[in-house]
Amino acid sequence: MEEIIEVKNLSKTYKKRKSKETITAVNDISFTVNKGEIVGLLGPNGAGKSTTIKLICGLLIPDSGSVMVNGISMKEKRLSALSHISAVLEGNRNLYWRLTVRENLEYFSGNRGRSSKDVASEIEDLLDAFNLKEKETELVNRLSRGMQQKLAIAVSLLADSKVILLDEPTLGIDVQTGYEIRKILRDVVRDYDRTIIISSHDMGVIQELCDRTVIINNGKVVTDDKVENLLRLFEVRAYTITLGNALSNQQIQLLHQKFPHLDYSHHSLESTLTVNLTKAEEFYDLFEVLKLEHTPVESIDRQLINFEEVFLKIVNGRLHNELDQSS
Repeated sequence: MEEIIEVKNLSKTYKKRKSKETITAVNDISFTVNKGEIVGLLGPNGAGKSTTIKLICGLLIPDSGSVMVNGISMKEKRLSALSHISAVLEGNRNLYWRLTVRENLEYFSGNRGRSSKDVASEIEDLLDAFNLKEKETELVNRLSRGMQQKLAIAVSLLADSKVILLDEPTLGIDVQTGYEIRKILRDVVRDYDRTIIISSHDMGVIQELCDRTVIINNGKVVTDDKVENLLRLFEVRAYTITLGNALSNQQIQLLHQKFPHLDYSHHSLESTLTVNLTKAEEFYDLFEVLKLEHTPVESIDRQLINFEEVFLKIVNGRLHNELDQSS
């Protein structure tokens, strides 16, 4: 696939206020984004994610390393590189609140050097596609947060840039509008031939939308992989088993020897045990213990991991452990 963003050996340090000490916010990070991808750029607070975003957008100058946008150096030809990227910032700072929906679209397209005549039909299409037609004469400060976010994305499309960087696109909006924005973003990639980078704490959005995710922690890239690969890597065979009878003391002891992290509870009507199996063959060990007392099994339910759990495991340093176990 053809690269459209290349971040290479990027570093940035800050001086502490009233001190000679420095803080390394970004430490020699490298990754690429391909045309037509939706990539998640993630990291806990203080990890260096925000600094990375500002470096990609040309808002900060790196101490070392480079950012290339569509083959153009952000450092050497900043204005030319910026023409290929638009940022939709959290808090809807991309919009003028005292202008109407239509006036915002016209104003910001003009800022990019496009005449009102050239963009007239595009504006009409975007108002329809983003369900903003009924609100076109409404002042932005009277719109809901979801409407403002849709307008900000529409504005970014009128800039005709190939890359859109979204900072928290679903923050503070209701569930229905959140689903609508997710659909819009898929359509943006497919119908408008754009590439999207998403920075978000909403792991559901990342899991649903992103092809790949780059996770930054302590100023470094700790993983860069497809979402589906990470989900598969961290998938554990966790089962909750409902039993018809209580386990004997001998069974409980044997199970804890084989499965140290097993959870067992007994109530008057049923008993349950929850166990993580790293290998499918361990099921045989489990049922050998249950057979000792002919303990009836009422049901077996498997627990599925989500991307939020994957993210937490990665930033807490579990990635290498999982790789060792899978090799």
